[in-house]
Amino acid sequence: FGSRSPTRLELARPLGRPSSPSAMDSNAPKLAKVEKVLGRTGSRGGVIQVRVQFMYETTPELAGRSLIRNVKGPVKEGDILALLETEREARRLR
Repeated sequence: FGSRSPTRLELARPLGRPSSPSAMDSNAPKLAKVEKVLGRTGSRGGVIQVRVQFMYETTPELAGRSLIRNVKGPVKEGDILALLETEREARRLR
């Protein structure tokens, strides 16, 4: 164990409890509802592009804002996604 280098997952894991409640809130997942399934993307169609709208319950500051995101796995309209990152938006399908 001693000489083994940490994996990417271990590096991304939080090391301890955040010092303030606001730091914890910023890392909390933001809930967003799938408004529309736009289509499949990726070299083999394994990724689905969707438009999501943030829900008021978890993020009042983002409520009503919508983004286009790529989702891996089965998804349909009305599903709720837990997004860890809310700044990036996916490029549109061509």
